[in-house]
Amino acid sequence: MAGKYLLDTNIVIASFAADPGVLEHLRTADTAIIPSIVFGELYYGAQRSSRVQSNLGRLDELATQSPQVPCDLGTAQRYGIIKQSLRTRGRPLPENDIWVAAIAIQHSLTLVTRDQHFSEIEGLRLERW
Repeated sequence: MAGKYLLDTNIVIASFAADPGVLEHLRTADTAIIPSIVFGELYYGAQRSSRVQSNLGRLDELATQSPQVPCDLGTAQRYGIIKQSLRTRGRPLPENDIWVAAIAIQHSLTLVTRDQHFSEIEGLRLERW
């Protein structure tokens, strides 16, 4: 199951919950990247939680261990293409998910998610763990 993967928020949460399937996939992946957009969603969730400091510490530790990919002008261009395609087809998606998909496409990464709506994005490689 080796490969280069971009992880969606629900996969990171599943790994924190010690989901055995997710942990096994992560163990065998060549590269597992968490985009800054996903970190933003996770930090927001930590701020809303009953264990703010503990969850923030866990995220800070994960951030130091996770490879990074930039969100740059190339990402923005892909975002615009994806969003227009979805709008034309009447298939809106959450804004953050469009950014995550744009990063995955830009860097030729397989997006790992449990969200079905990502299948609406043309050219996006997906796996569900």
